[in-house]
Amino acid sequence: MRTEEVVELLARVPAFETLEKSDLERIAEVAVPRGFEPGQLVFREGDDSDTCYIVREGQARAIRSHTDGRTITLATFGPGDIFGELAMFEDERRSATVEAIEPTTVVGVLGGDMRRLMSEHPGIAMRLAVALAGRLRETNERLSRQSFQTVQSRVAVVLSRLVEGEVAAGRADGGVLVTATQADLAQLAGSSRESASRFLAVLERAGVISQGRGRLIVHDPQALEQYVF
Repeated sequence: MRTEEVVELLARVPAFETLEKSDLERIAEVAVPRGFEPGQLVFREGDDSDTCYIVREGQARAIRSHTDGRTITLATFGPGDIFGELAMFEDERRSATVEAIEPTTVVGVLGGDMRRLMSEHPGIAMRLAVALAGRLRETNERLSRQSFQTVQSRVAVVLSRLVEGEVAAGRADGGVLVTATQADLAQLAGSSRESASRFLAVLERAGVISQGRGRLIVHDPQALEQYVF
């Protein structure tokens, strides 16, 4: 990737939105492109936290496994999303496993390189802190809203966000394909699989979506807004 392309990608990342172009150029100079095939792990829960990643193309998900064998999807990442960002600040163990859902390209930034840049250019550290504080505030507000939402509303919100990611990646011809199982959607929405499945059946009967094995197509994304309250 050319430096200009990396800078353009970094500028789309909410965590970097307060940085100046010169800051992004410095980060781009130490960024390394990588690629992953579907099912390939970017890192495992418990690994050393030494690199943060920004998705350029494709989709990945963060998962955690329980001792009883269940796997929970914590989040999904599409173009412009960042994950493993705590590696920019400290060397901790990974709190989750991240795997590619489809062919995925990313740019990685070593935590050591990022900390060196912040040491040499304190303005980067300050602006990053402001951006991350904003993200934390948004997360708290979202969790607060979810605590008062119905299962239907939470699932509709999760679907809407996945659709937004696909649209941003330019994959929206003839409906928006979402690669996620009913269990994935339930986990992301904080509901049981049975409750999520019943709501998805309602959406399918209404013609808003059609379902397949491990994926669904959203035919009318705007209709999802009717179920969010």
